[in-house]
Amino acid sequence: MTQCERILRHLRDYGSITQAEAMTEYGCYRLGARIFDLKNQGYEITGATERVKNRYGETCYIKRYRLEEGGTSRESAIG
Repeated sequence: MTQCERILRHLRDYGSITQAEAMTEYGCYRLGARIFDLKNQGYEITGATERVKNRYGETCYIKRYRLEEGGTSRESAIG
């Protein structure tokens, strides 16, 4: 299974994914690149910036990606 397939499955199963989740769960250190690949295959994926606190209580910003309703591509290339 490719990283794109794993990321797509995660989006379908859990609704969203962040870089930290992609690194921890799938060893994917370039989530943005995999999202780009999935978008090029026709999947409608959106990203929103969220404000979170790190372990030191400092404000940080992360990006959370979501698969839009339907979750299918125009090409149906994966899954």
